[in-house]
Amino acid sequence: MSHHPLPRDSAPSRRSEFLLRTVGLSVGFGRRAILPPIDFEVRRGELWGVIGRNGAGKTTVFRTLLGLQPSLGGVIERPATTLIGYVPQRHAVDPLVPTRAVDLIAEGTEQGLSFLHLGKSKEARAQVEQAIDATGCGAFVRRRYRDLSEGQKQRVLLARAIAGGPDLLVLDEPTSAMDLVAEQEVVDILAQLRQRLSIGILLVSHHLGVLVSMVDRLLFLDADDAIVVDGTAAEVTRHPAFVERYGAVLQPRTAELLGGRA
Repeated sequence: MSHHPLPRDSAPSRRSEFLLRTVGLSVGFGRRAILPPIDFEVRRGELWGVIGRNGAGKTTVFRTLLGLQPSLGGVIERPATTLIGYVPQRHAVDPLVPTRAVDLIAEGTEQGLSFLHLGKSKEARAQVEQAIDATGCGAFVRRRYRDLSEGQKQRVLLARAIAGGPDLLVLDEPTSAMDLVAEQEVVDILAQLRQRLSIGILLVSHHLGVLVSMVDRLLFLDADDAIVVDGTAAEVTRHPAFVERYGAVLQPRTAELLGGRA
């Protein structure tokens, strides 16, 4: 079985390729949908932000997209060749196990490799080195994961995700446990990865400023009032439902971050 290579900068025609599409997707529990049907499409090179308050349905949508729970209806489409890299908020590592950061990153190369050659191929080692370089983990990659700062841990998880050569990177609150400096560093890395690798990115965050300053499109969810809104950052942040929930006080700062983008 061949290994999927770390994608490099692609031709414009490939950048328009769709990676994930939902049509009338219904998510929820049992037979109860918690949101209206969802229609959106992530293309190669695009960065989508998903925003909503606690309990808005973000995690349920993500779990459904990743196949961790069944949908209640509708369609989730993606090309058979699309690989998805997932970056959780945190990765639990037993503190008694002296796992090094580089060993955790190497786990990302296991997708697509045969059991007999896991982590041993020259190609896999090259994937790990590229991922370390792309995320700036070199200075601490030989240290134990448990001893790293939250910002360093998140870089390691990001490196592990891209070591497998994903076409689409899915991140669930990647900066939730970081200070502002570490958060900005991860945001900068994501922007660089998007350009360098021409991958699609789907990013969940509570941090409005992070999202509106970098995304192509936003998906705004609110399960309490059964609301789903998608569009450009400017369109979504002007939507009455968004303004009502986040407050008009955010609008001047939002406008500054958008810099006049439509």
